[in-house]
Amino acid sequence: MNTQTDKISLLLEMIAFSTIDGKLHKREHEFLWLVAQELQIDVVTFQDLFHQEIKPTVIKSEFQRIQQFYRLALIMHCDGVLHEKEAIAIQQISIQMGLNPAATKRILDLMKKAPNAIIDPKLLLKVFQEQHN
Repeated sequence: MNTQTDKISLLLEMIAFSTIDGKLHKREHEFLWLVAQELQIDVVTFQDLFHQEIKPTVIKSEFQRIQQFYRLALIMHCDGVLHEKEAIAIQQISIQMGLNPAATKRILDLMKKAPNAIIDPKLLLKVFQEQHN
């Protein structure tokens, strides 16, 4: 992440995605706060983000787009319930990010089978790299 604006934009996208099913689960909020802390966003700014509209930005680095996709996928699994709206939205978001649909589908399938939906970061990158060949 280069700028504060980039960090805020990523969090706004995550907040919008986490509420796509019509509610924000406590675990989703906790996960968002952990990400905010990692991005060095203070609590006041973080809480204010829930009252802002999302302004789409383009993530230039493929690595950062993969990271963001994975964060969104983790939020999707956070509350323990996979909603159809979430599944449709994450596929659309990944296409808009320019990520390979086959790779994103494979990652989502791996996450469904994994305990706590967490997969090894090396595997995550490997799946996307395989699609380049």
